Amino acid sequence: MEDRKQTSFTFEIDNFWDKEALIRSPNFFSGGCEWFVDVYPRGCGIEDHLSTFLRVANPESLLIGWKRRAILSLVLLNVSSKRLYRTYRDGPPCKTFCAQFPAWGWADAMPLEMLQENGFMEKNKLIVQVNVQVVEVVDEAEVTGKETLDVNGFQVLYSEVGQVTTIFAKHPDVALNFIPKSQLVKTVYMKLLMFLIDKLNKPPRSFIKNELSNARMELIDLTKAGFKLDWLKERLDEISLERKKANGDGSLSSYGFRVQELEEQVKNLNLELDTEKVKSAKVLSLEQTVSDLRDELSKEKTRSTTTTKDVLEGVIRSWEVLDYPDLSNEEVE
Repeated sequence: MEDRKQTSFTFEIDNFWDKEALIRSPNFFSGGCEWFVDVYPRGCGIEDHLSTFLRVANPESLLIGWKRRAILSLVLLNVSSKRLYRTYRDGPPCKTFCAQFPAWGWADAMPLEMLQENGFMEKNKLIVQVNVQVVEVVDEAEVTGKETLDVNGFQVLYSEVGQVTTIFAKHPDVALNFIPKSQLVKTVYMKLLMFLIDKLNKPPRSFIKNELSNARMELIDLTKAGFKLDWLKERLDEISLERKKANGDGSLSSYGFRVQELEEQVKNLNLELDTEKVKSAKVLSLEQTVSDLRDELSKEKTRSTTTTKDVLEGVIRSWEVLDYPDLSNEEVE
């Protein structure tokens, strides 16, 4: 039976304020595999914060379908063992590690400004303590592509975890007041949110009137369900304003923009075509030069000196060794 006792791993970082690059801890063992901790002294994804991540070591060496569910916590200490910071408030999170996501962590573990306060950091040394309790071990399993992970209470496909994690990292309170409790309903709403975000990431000029109206209705539905989406409403308002400006000052409509894009593509193709024509014309000119030289050589063979013939033969050989494309089947205007 798998030992589910908590593993506590501690390592020290000397001369912390002199570090800028990634700091990687030694490996430690828990739940049937090895782990290590990555520490970013200047942050990873979020500036002005210390970032920490727990990773499975050598995940490629594990069997297909492996999985570890683990309860995590991370504590930062100074040399006097005074706790500076811990990464959870309402209890340590339980995360699923697998081949697609062999790492979990905290991009905003602690503000660097807080670390710099008097009495926090002693002797320029930081002590990192990681607590891991593996609660589920799967050494091998069939992979169907429909496996899901829990991200802040929402079950999402492995392929969607990155996007959903980013949403919560940038907007931690996005689902704080979410109303539906059914996991199936929550999954559907999260998919709608991801779809709307992708839609609003398009260039403003690519939208048509109906698309903006539909997007606004979708935003209203998501807001009624409890999502806090002020940031997404601002994006939608920006798109609407830019589109109105484009159509209201005599400039191009969305149709006009499309025509302009097509004209630009045609222009680029014409330039490429002209370039190829020039190359083809040069090749034909060189071939004609070789032909003329052959004629000249034929004449010289009957009336010229050996030296002249040798020169002409050398010139022809120098042209013939050049690698010209075969243009016999191409038309050149």
